[in-house]
Amino acid sequence: MADAASRLRSLAEQVLGAPLPVRVRAWDGSQAGPPDAPALVLHNRRALRRMLFKPGELGLVRAWVSGDLDIEGDLYAALEALAGLVWERAEDAPGPLQALRDPAVRTAVRELLKLAGPPLPPAPPREEVRRPRRHLHTRRTDRRAISHHYDVGNDFYELVLGPSMVYSCAYWEEAGNLEGAQRDKLELVCAKLGLTPGQRLLDVGCGWGSMAIHAAREHGVSVVGITLSQEQAAYARKRVADEGLTDRVEIRVQDYRDVTDGPFDAISSIGMAEHVGADRYLEYARRLYGLLGPGGRLLNHQIARRPQHDESAYAVDEFIDAYVFPDGELAPIGTTVTQLERAGFEVRDVESIREHYARTLRRWVVNLEGEWGRAVRLTSPGRARVWRLYMAASALAFERNRIGVNQVLAVRTPESGASGLSLRPRTWHG
Repeated sequence: MADAASRLRSLAEQVLGAPLPVRVRAWDGSQAGPPDAPALVLHNRRALRRMLFKPGELGLVRAWVSGDLDIEGDLYAALEALAGLVWERAEDAPGPLQALRDPAVRTAVRELLKLAGPPLPPAPPREEVRRPRRHLHTRRTDRRAISHHYDVGNDFYELVLGPSMVYSCAYWEEAGNLEGAQRDKLELVCAKLGLTPGQRLLDVGCGWGSMAIHAAREHGVSVVGITLSQEQAAYARKRVADEGLTDRVEIRVQDYRDVTDGPFDAISSIGMAEHVGADRYLEYARRLYGLLGPGGRLLNHQIARRPQHDESAYAVDEFIDAYVFPDGELAPIGTTVTQLERAGFEVRDVESIREHYARTLRRWVVNLEGEWGRAVRLTSPGRARVWRLYMAASALAFERNRIGVNQVLAVRTPESGASGLSLRPRTWHG
């Protein structure tokens, strides 16, 4: 009888209908496949059961998060190799049920099930969010989703993000290090908003307070920062106090739908709108519009996905929804611009900074891998593995143009038509 790795590789290729572009190393120590390729390491038969009982992305992720499956070699190279089989299959490619109509595929699946052993499918890792997808984006469900992602522990985020504590795309213009690039991004946002001393800024989804502190310290504005995370708010308030800015920066645990103390001169929303949801996006845009005074500016910094031929077929990525951002949704940039315009905004500038996010994510992965033991102690082995996979896969997705990130500058232009921007507004680039 062939060793486990050879059998796994041969049977997998029959099921997939394509060569397996990685090596396989099985629980019996056997290996099969190109010797110079990264390897999928199945530590036990449970890894195979996870993948068989949940074919596709989620089965692979469950095996990875639980530690039943590892990647030996370059993580990015392995994800690149697997992308065509798991994440980037053609729209007309047969799904698992269609493939099972082929007798040879059914035979291969039966052989894989024999190889996996008789026990029932393992329970999902405890890091997986398990809840019915109903009543999305209410105040309660949004608080729960935000808590799942952001209340991992401030020490863990310090380890990953570094001293800047900015959890969004950096701007790699002149700075050669992450902290400098994040500072440049915050300054870019301030420049686009045209902040001047004495103005009021609302920072929606203020995170750990970095944007609020930068705007108050460097531009003399008064800032209200809002977040749904108790841990973020506590951390941000301490930073504000340490900077001596308590007279100019207020951090609240508050939903954007509950802010009533406008008007503001400017609003920054950096990496927050992905949590709003398609059904709520127009409401989000209208509420921000209503919180601005005439001539007020919004800088909306948001991840975007590529449009689909059939937009009704869009589904949230299983891995992201179950392990990273529960209930998060991405929209094409055109949809975002349209919704902002429907709310009354005049969209004045759209800048894609997709490649900047890929570089940022790779730096975060370096931070995480460099402090792996501490990361595991601060969270759990499974949670650390979630973050390593999520950030590495996201970096590749930005590099391959599967997703992007855009800064949209919009103005509540008054009836007079005076937007307040110069004829050549991109002076923020020098």
